[in-house]
Amino acid sequence: MQGQQEHIVKSFDDQLKNVAHQIARMGGMAESQFSSAVDALARRDSDLAGRVVNADTGLDGLEHQIEEETVRILALRQPVATDLREIIAAFKIASDTERIGDYAVNVAKRTLALNQLPPAQPASAVPRMAKLVQSIVKDTFDAYVERDAEKALDVWHRDAEVDEMYTSLFRELLTYMMEDPRAITPCTHLLFIAKNIERIGDHATNIAETIHYLVTGDYIEGGRPKGDTSSYAVVEAPETAEDIGTENTPNSGDGSSNA
Repeated sequence: MQGQQEHIVKSFDDQLKNVAHQIARMGGMAESQFSSAVDALARRDSDLAGRVVNADTGLDGLEHQIEEETVRILALRQPVATDLREIIAAFKIASDTERIGDYAVNVAKRTLALNQLPPAQPASAVPRMAKLVQSIVKDTFDAYVERDAEKALDVWHRDAEVDEMYTSLFRELLTYMMEDPRAITPCTHLLFIAKNIERIGDHATNIAETIHYLVTGDYIEGGRPKGDTSSYAVVEAPETAEDIGTENTPNSGDGSSNA
């Protein structure tokens, strides 16, 4: 494995390589699961969405295997320095990767609900955001395999772009819901889907931070760049002709209202 020193005890090397192989395999499964969930959303493919939901146990099983193996290595080998970072990184990356799979399953479940409704106009905006996050997830696991700290740092910076896209989409979906009550149900599902995709980006960024620490031994300096301002987003309801007419109607003389 690139960047890993050879040990006197060959079985120790084999254990470390096996853990790295399992992490790479887990990353590939998470990428595939997320990609399938996005495809199911874009194509309104309920069969594919159902397969994503049913495939979640594979990632869970791999995470448990990695946890057991890392604990065994810690107990038997008592690793230090780079080896210790390798084990700690594997443990943390496995957890974040499993969460990526969970959020992909959530996207698939919401897709199954959406497919029971007429197509919603803003649905096309969500896959655009998903494509960006897909590229981030791919680059993250490439950085792990290649032990590339610079690529991991690039992923870390790109998270802000995902946040900005999510905030924009949040406002857009709120506007659709206010303009047309029939859009409330599908747009609500799309809001949850968009949030799940944004969280996938966050976990990929967590992994990128761990990779940077694994390779360099240093944590990334400074706070994580953030562009999600949806918590403060306020969209004004459109003014209707009825509102204008009510506003211009004088109150009755006794100060009472007909509301």
